Amino acid sequence: MGWPRTSMSERTQPERAKGAGPAPRETDGAGVSDLHGGARADRKVTPRLAVRKTHKLFIGGAFPRSESGRSYPVHDARGRLLAFAAQASRKDLRDCVVAARGAFAGWSGATAYNRGQVLYRVAELMEGRAAQFAAEVAAAEGLRRREAEAVVAASVDRWVWYAGWSDKVAQIAGAANPVAGPYFNFSVPEPTGVVAVLAPAQSSLLGLASVLAPVIVTGNTAVVLASEGRPLPSVALAEVLSTSDVPPGVVNLLTGRLAELAPVAAAHMDINAIDLTGAPDADRAGLERMAAANLKRAYGREQRWEDPPGTRRLLAALETKTVWHPVGI
Repeated sequence: MGWPRTSMSERTQPERAKGAGPAPRETDGAGVSDLHGGARADRKVTPRLAVRKTHKLFIGGAFPRSESGRSYPVHDARGRLLAFAAQASRKDLRDCVVAARGAFAGWSGATAYNRGQVLYRVAELMEGRAAQFAAEVAAAEGLRRREAEAVVAASVDRWVWYAGWSDKVAQIAGAANPVAGPYFNFSVPEPTGVVAVLAPAQSSLLGLASVLAPVIVTGNTAVVLASEGRPLPSVALAEVLSTSDVPPGVVNLLTGRLAELAPVAAAHMDINAIDLTGAPDADRAGLERMAAANLKRAYGREQRWEDPPGTRRLLAALETKTVWHPVGI
C-alpha cells in the first residue's frame, strides 16, 4: 500500500484550516507586495547596515575577547574615534605564555627552510590585503594614502627579508672551533624559547614586522604586546597569521594598557627573553630589573624602521650551544 501522493506546494506549505480564506501575501517592511520576487516602483529599500568589526585578542590561534570583558577606545591621528580594542588582562597574558610554550617544541623543531617558507607565506597574504593594511596604517599614523602604501610595501619586504635568513643565520652565528685535542668543537645557535615583544609605539606595522619576524624565524615563539595607541594594524596582521601556515601559539598578540601588561611579562618566570623596544624610557630600567629576576634577556630599542635591518635582532633571541665530539667516533 503506497503513500498518498501530494504536490510539491502541498509538501512545502503549512496546512490551513478550511474556510480560513486566501493565504496572506508576503510584504516587505514598508508594506509593499513582494510575492514571488516581484516589486513595485514605489518600493522602499532599507539602507544596509555596515558590519562593525570586533577587534579581539589573538591567543593560541583563536580570537577570544579579553577574559575581563574590558575594551578601550582607539583614535586616529586626528583624535577621531576609530574603534574599541580589547583590553587584555594579566590572565590573558598568562594564557598567551601557556600557548607559546606549548607551540615551542614543534616550531623550534621544524627545519629552518620550513620556517622560512612559512614567513614567506605571511608576506604573500599581506600583499593580497595591501589595500586594507594601507587604510589601517593611514588612519593610525596620520599618513597620506601613498605614504601608507609605501609603509605596507616595506613591511611585506621585511617579512621576505627575514624569511631568506632562516637557513643562513646558523652560518654567521655558528662555528667549528679549533681546540687542542682529538675533538671536534662546534658552536650551534639555538632559539632561547618564549619571547615577549613590546611592539614599537609609533610604527604600527613596519616596526612590528621588524621586531616580530626575527624572533619567530629563528625558532622562538612570541607574546606580542601591540602598540597601545595604534593597535589596529597589529590586529589585522594577526588575522593574516591565523590564515597563514604559522602554527597556533607561535605568535600571540594582546592589545591593551602597556603599563598593566609589561611588568607582568617582564616578571613572568616562563618567558625567556623580552624585547623592550616599545617600553617608555621612564619604565625601561624597572622592567630590566624585573627581567633579571629569572635571568631573562632584555634587549631592543626604537630605531629608524625604514633603515636596513641588519642581523642584530636575529641574534638577540638566540643562545649558543657548544658541542664536543671525539675525532674518529
